[in-house]
Amino acid sequence: MTYRIAVAGKGGVGKTTLTGFLIEYLVSRDKGPILAVDADANSNLNEVLGEQIEATIGQVKEAVNHAELDGEPLPPNMTKAEYLEMQLNQSLVEGEGYDLLVMGRSQGEGCYCFVNGLLKTQIAKLAKNYEYLIIDNEAGMENMSRGTLGKVDLLLLISDCSKRGIRTVARLRDLAEELDLKIPEIGLIVNRAPKGSITEAIGDEIENQNLKLVGIVPQDDAVFEYDSYGQPLVTLPDDSKAKNKAYEIFRELGL
Repeated sequence: MTYRIAVAGKGGVGKTTLTGFLIEYLVSRDKGPILAVDADANSNLNEVLGEQIEATIGQVKEAVNHAELDGEPLPPNMTKAEYLEMQLNQSLVEGEGYDLLVMGRSQGEGCYCFVNGLLKTQIAKLAKNYEYLIIDNEAGMENMSRGTLGKVDLLLLISDCSKRGIRTVARLRDLAEELDLKIPEIGLIVNRAPKGSITEAIGDEIENQNLKLVGIVPQDDAVFEYDSYGQPLVTLPDDSKAKNKAYEIFRELGL
């Protein structure tokens, strides 16, 4: 059975960074094969992993539609649906120990829903071939509310050290419960914590919101330095404070 982990939180809190760390952690422990999915229309998980993307699902959909409008012939004995599926399969990026699928989005009003549907179909087809499915979600729960991800075994909620961030992930948790997603485990990771700790006020807010805190990742200047130069964050050195702490949290979660 594929173990499915979804990562969610408001924008700008470093959830994609932690998703990249999680993928690299599992790869380093031979926990594959792994299917990594960037389910954010504004995709950048590939940059954290150091992968080049030839085409996103949104771009594939757009290219196939343009080819049809321009009258370009399809390969012999192939329907448009079959051609689209072939192109989608070719958009899967093969990394070291994982494969990466990127949603992206196509042009024009209303296209997001259709691309989301294509992503849902691809996940359903591919996931059974992998031990782990890791999904980096957009800032919100739309992918879950649409059923794009299917069954989720572990939901990691990522927040910064602010009450707004904690309240945002609490609302995401509440939405998951309202949708009756029946996620067995939901944990909170507080990211970019100064000196690796949270204030008493934030601790109280976490308790008030009835969130399960599974770990605190310290602020790490090396992460900002790598980001500023566009270097893949998974190549951070072994003494990276953020990377080390994230790995420790993943071990304690039994991953």
